[in-house]
Amino acid sequence: MAASHGVNQARFDAIMQAAERSGLLAEKSGRIGGRVSPVLVAQAKRRTGIETDTDLIEFALASIALEDDFAETFKKSRGKIDPDLKLGF
Repeated sequence: MAASHGVNQARFDAIMQAAERSGLLAEKSGRIGGRVSPVLVAQAKRRTGIETDTDLIEFALASIALEDDFAETFKKSRGKIDPDLKLGF
């Protein structure tokens, strides 16, 4: 992958390595098909620097599968911390 725009090589590598460690890339026997706008695919490739459809799909799916849901978890914790808790500052 030659990333030069939105996704740098380090991010691509980190996501794909995490997907590999999680076992998400262990077996590549599945196929995916669907109709998508060629403009959408071209823009995604430009933004990421990913050149092949397979790498683009794999990166997109791995990114979604590995999301940490931090924002949602943070919102759910609102008001659940004791207001008398001493945080040290």
